[in-house]
Amino acid sequence: MSRLVRASAALVLTSALVVPFAPTASASVPANPEDGADFTLTILHANDPESQLLPAPEQAGFGGADRFTTLLHRLREAEDSGTGAEEGEADEHGVVTVNAGDMYLPGPEFAASREEGAPFYDAVAAGHAEYDAISMGNHEFDFGPDVYAEFLEQLDGDTTVVAANVDVSAESRLAALEEEGRIAPSTVVEASGHEVGVVGALYPPLDTITSPRGVVVEDLVEPVQAEVDRLTEAGVDKVVLISHLQNIAYEERVAQELTGVDAIVAGGGHEVMAGPDDALVPGDEVTAHPETGEPLAYPLMATNPEGVGVPIVTAGSNYKYVGRLVVNFDGGDVVSVSDRSGPVRVSGTGEDAVEPHPEVAEQVTGPVSEYVAGLAEAEVARSEVDLNGVRDPGVRTRETNLGNLVADALLDTGVRNADEYGVPAPRIGIQNGGGIRNSSVIPAGPLTSLDTYSIAPFANQVAVVPEIPRSQVKELLEQGVAAAPAASGAFMQVAGVNFAYDLERTAQVVDEEGVVLTPGERVRNVVLHDGTVLVEDGEVVEGEPITVVTNDFSARGGDMYPFRGADFTVVGATYQGALENLLTGTLEGRVTEEAYPEGGSGRIVVGEQATVPDGDGGGKPTDPPSGDPTDPADPTDPADPTAPPTAGPTAPTDPGKDPGKPGGDAGGPLPTTGGALFGLVAAAAVAVAAGGAALYLARRRGGAAEGEAAETDS
Repeated sequence: MSRLVRASAALVLTSALVVPFAPTASASVPANPEDGADFTLTILHANDPESQLLPAPEQAGFGGADRFTTLLHRLREAEDSGTGAEEGEADEHGVVTVNAGDMYLPGPEFAASREEGAPFYDAVAAGHAEYDAISMGNHEFDFGPDVYAEFLEQLDGDTTVVAANVDVSAESRLAALEEEGRIAPSTVVEASGHEVGVVGALYPPLDTITSPRGVVVEDLVEPVQAEVDRLTEAGVDKVVLISHLQNIAYEERVAQELTGVDAIVAGGGHEVMAGPDDALVPGDEVTAHPETGEPLAYPLMATNPEGVGVPIVTAGSNYKYVGRLVVNFDGGDVVSVSDRSGPVRVSGTGEDAVEPHPEVAEQVTGPVSEYVAGLAEAEVARSEVDLNGVRDPGVRTRETNLGNLVADALLDTGVRNADEYGVPAPRIGIQNGGGIRNSSVIPAGPLTSLDTYSIAPFANQVAVVPEIPRSQVKELLEQGVAAAPAASGAFMQVAGVNFAYDLERTAQVVDEEGVVLTPGERVRNVVLHDGTVLVEDGEVVEGEPITVVTNDFSARGGDMYPFRGADFTVVGATYQGALENLLTGTLEGRVTEEAYPEGGSGRIVVGEQATVPDGDGGGKPTDPPSGDPTDPADPTDPADPTAPPTAGPTAPTDPGKDPGKPGGDAGGPLPTTGGALFGLVAAAAVAVAAGGAALYLARRRGGAAEGEAAETDS
């Protein structure tokens, strides 16, 4: 059935949350109190698997969908039987198994599912997990609602997608799944004769971080509370909320607004919660609480409006942990959380090792491994020229031909997909140098799919920002050269435009919101490739606004680009996908020296006068025609793991910001749900699995400049 929600609903929590939030380190639910329990419920939970179906090479003995499935089944059987129960737990035990969303993510392993005739491998893995309920996540919509519907259509079993604040009625395939009961505000799970309600919630400003099209997400607290109340009135006295709100601080605030919720399973933030005795995957650390800076204990306790303690839990990401929250009830009241609650790592080595689930290994791990290994052998183009992706001197300090190629890819996709997504055709492409990650020169010769993931590994989406005033376009360009000559991830590679800047003049200074504190005077001359002059002698030439295409990390203010919350629309491709499409499509498999000469084609020069465009912009293959832009469409957004942390968490009452991810505070531009070097990690897995690392690396020189070496990145 369709649930009507307010299409124009305010994407905020109630006004009480405007008050600064004070984290609650303790609450009224003690661990193992003297009060007796008549029922013990174990909530086995996971979140953010994000297509990390194969273990990462640096953690090869851990994670992976096949081992995860074995561990989940083993824990479910043990908990259902009461094995390992502690003092204070009831004789009667039940289990609920849930996942808090982001079931897949663009990248090499996800791409295996997009091959003609291939199953949706993430759905196959989720089917074997046998979840009772899963939440919607933002990455489910990265390729639009139809791909999400395809995932759900291939998800076997009785799993219900729960989302109390989401209306899918405008999307026919999702609406059909709702009519079948596959999507619902909540579901009721039978656990050893007890009814447990599971309610779902999704990040309200969803369209600022992905591409939901006609899916509408409304205010969170009101619809969730209404669904909890409906369950309670129906006699369901045990209620779990599974939510995908991007940051556990958001769930903590929500817990202070809701009544009748006994536990919250969070997703989207990738936080690792653990006690001092919990074994973690090597390299993982317990995440600091975004407010207090203290390590996040498992569980995090919040206090609801009635003074009742609510445990909040999450379990990392990428199939590395199964969370186990053991809650003891007396009737419908939580009386304790057992001390043995905590994350259980997915291990293939040591005393806690588990064997891969044979069916998942056969149906998922094997074919995905084979596909990813094939990326190293899949030639997508041949280059006549060395392509420079070195950082310094390179993509973070000056124009390079590889930088031009990536920027061209954004513009190419933006122009091609503009009509489909109802946005004006962009005229300028901007790629932050920090998002070009191969850190080497790729020699002339074959380019493989693996190369494209090495160059563009993040899950960043191509984003069109309609009708930017020319004065703001100048500010964007000023930000790109503000740190020069020092290397900076904000140094931009451009398409569709040539510009000149003067290092001796005043550099622009902006704050974390993109507000210009000190106007820049460096950008002297800006000329579009159709000959339109935007800046002359450092002054903006009046005229129509300009539509820009970039990656969504930059569009949301990453690298402090002063977009200042401008609406933008994700147009159906990652920047890696855009690069591969440019190579195989527009360039017809040839990167010519004429179009992409070593040293660049003069798009960015130091001086007073920009290079005059030569008709194709110094090699730009897909410049759009000039003309009046069409009306802009809806905004969208996720992010890039190179983003700097900013001070203080973003309150959920501010729907214009993503509360963030681990590795930084909860405000401002922060990492995409999904892990920083996902593409590179998968690429390394390819090399290991295929035994082709030597072949792959032999084609690459360590860097153009003497002494250039592999670096870690921040």
